Amino acid sequence: MQKKIILLAFTSSLFAQSAELDKVVVEEQINTQIVKDVSGKEIKSADLAEALSKNIPSINIIRRSGIANDIILRGQKRDNINVIIDGTKVCGACVNRMDPPTSHVLTNNIDTVEVSEGPFDVENFGTLSGIVNIKTIKPSKKLSGEISANVGSFGYKKFAAKVSGGTDKVKILLSTSRETSDQYKDGNGDDFIGQLAKNIAAGVVPKMAQYQDKYKKMDAFTKSTFMGKIFVDVTDNQELRLSYTANRSDDVLYPSSKMDAIYDNSDIYNFQYYIKNLGKYSKAIELQLYQSKVDHPMSTKYRIMGAKKYKTHALSTKMQGLKLKNSFDLANIDWTIGLDTSKRNWDGHFELNDKPMIKNGMIVRSLDDVDTTNKALFIKAKNSIANTDVEYGLRYDDTSVETKRKSEPTNAYSSINGNIFATYHANGSLTYFGGLGKSSRVPDPRELYLIMMGNHFGTPSLDQTKNYEVDLGVEKIFEDFSIKTKVYYSLLKDYIAYNAKNIKRKPDGTKGAFHSFENVDAKIYGIEISGNYMATDSLYLNYGLSYKRGKKDNPLKGETGTNLADMRPFKAILALNYDYNEATTAKLEFVGSTRWDKIDNENGEQELAGYGVANLRASRDLYKGFKLTVGIDNILDKTYAITNTYKDLILLTSGNGVDNTILLNEPGRYFYVQGSYKF
Repeated sequence: MQKKIILLAFTSSLFAQSAELDKVVVEEQINTQIVKDVSGKEIKSADLAEALSKNIPSINIIRRSGIANDIILRGQKRDNINVIIDGTKVCGACVNRMDPPTSHVLTNNIDTVEVSEGPFDVENFGTLSGIVNIKTIKPSKKLSGEISANVGSFGYKKFAAKVSGGTDKVKILLSTSRETSDQYKDGNGDDFIGQLAKNIAAGVVPKMAQYQDKYKKMDAFTKSTFMGKIFVDVTDNQELRLSYTANRSDDVLYPSSKMDAIYDNSDIYNFQYYIKNLGKYSKAIELQLYQSKVDHPMSTKYRIMGAKKYKTHALSTKMQGLKLKNSFDLANIDWTIGLDTSKRNWDGHFELNDKPMIKNGMIVRSLDDVDTTNKALFIKAKNSIANTDVEYGLRYDDTSVETKRKSEPTNAYSSINGNIFATYHANGSLTYFGGLGKSSRVPDPRELYLIMMGNHFGTPSLDQTKNYEVDLGVEKIFEDFSIKTKVYYSLLKDYIAYNAKNIKRKPDGTKGAFHSFENVDAKIYGIEISGNYMATDSLYLNYGLSYKRGKKDNPLKGETGTNLADMRPFKAILALNYDYNEATTAKLEFVGSTRWDKIDNENGEQELAGYGVANLRASRDLYKGFKLTVGIDNILDKTYAITNTYKDLILLTSGNGVDNTILLNEPGRYFYVQGSYKF
């Protein structure tokens, strides 16, 4: 019984994949879900998006390929949620979202992921509806390391190694990995080529979108990584942290898009300096400087359409940031004040057969050297009053977005954001909580200035989006059972939505320039329920349920519907865990969703059937540091799709209507095995 109480107290209302009691994989604090031991547990592939979607009910995946997939949090994606890696802001370069921020760090390098929903973060620029805070593994003083090898269905292979060690003063970590995979097959047995062939036969996509014969057997992707860290204890109260992360992806196939990634390279540099106990008004000072850079050319080179002349869209982005914050105690309140500033550059141009496309003597550009510069001040406070913990936050932002394209204006934005969140502990087993907040995010360069072969997708007059949100909840822990219920209501002012109908036509009736993004007021509301049940000391069930609904206050120009896109209504995750002993564990997991029928069909979404898949995994600690893990995902080999066809992504279509946009199916039955050795 004591073991049950400990687990319920640690995980209280969580969804967990637990292999051992002292290694809970997902903890949930009152307003933050923490996915723990990611490098040790999420071993099927290195794709963080897929791992998060299997752990957290409010997160869905946007499937684009075998790797580098994107996430949706409470129906929000792209810039509406914030993704940071060890405090650094990493932005993808692709305007078609082939390289989202989560793709630039792999699960084998991740320690924990903290997912906080709502407008309750003031430390970071642009947290509109939630933040995903990724923390990578740290070096240790003791010499230690791990070597692992994975094999799986569809020719998946991965090798990873890491080593750490040092002295009392200096600690070093080195980590590397390489993985590759064939094209996965769906439940029908169709790989990427087969799915395209069926869509071509049905008239959904043109024949020219198929891969050329010489490329039909290409791997789906090849990905290599390196991470190095040095932590130095400069003095007893000062620490220096340096890190560098490199990601190299080659020939990543995106079958539902017109183009594939020739490569996707990123470099992340991070400098952090900590000083502790400087005096009454400085409990801790932290200085952080970082730079992330991404290069991403995508091309029609492998498709029939590119057999003679292939087009390449070459994009790059660089993010540089500085953050300085000071923490101190005053009047029985914990305070943190800080300065946060960053600058992002985004540039893109077109090439034909690897040579720049020239028009009127100038390179044809999609984004012309756009700079987004932010300067901000923030303050946070936390204190306890009787049985109530209260957190406050306030942030002021001043932001400019400027392009070198002389015909486009510079946009300037300012905002004041803030929140309050309170937690009332009624007794040892009952907790009430609630928060009220306002946050904002500015339009990104794609939404403002993007031009694709003469067509103006960007809308330079966009205003920033504001989120006014309230979250309320209650958590109850019983003897063998826990349940946590959270409801939220979000008012979005000047929400940035895609409008496929806003087309300007030339005098001859053909399509001309159009601005495809529009501000509209909207609302999102939902409920999330999570918890666990301890049947015995060795057998326990974790569960998570999520429901949401999103509506525009008024239809977009030229439209009649008001459904918000990306709002898959209901998702459930159930996991039955069995700890045979400390060395042997097993988990049977169910992930499912109801039919997605409340859609934004005027902007490309389709009704999607509900789905339910079962996954099984077992692990066994062998002799002196050796471990074996085996698993089966999608045991019943179901054919299903979870990613919709909202037109803010450029997907393959026949051009004859929204019903003729390709849907990409999920992988079918997948077997995997990992062997690892730790020392």
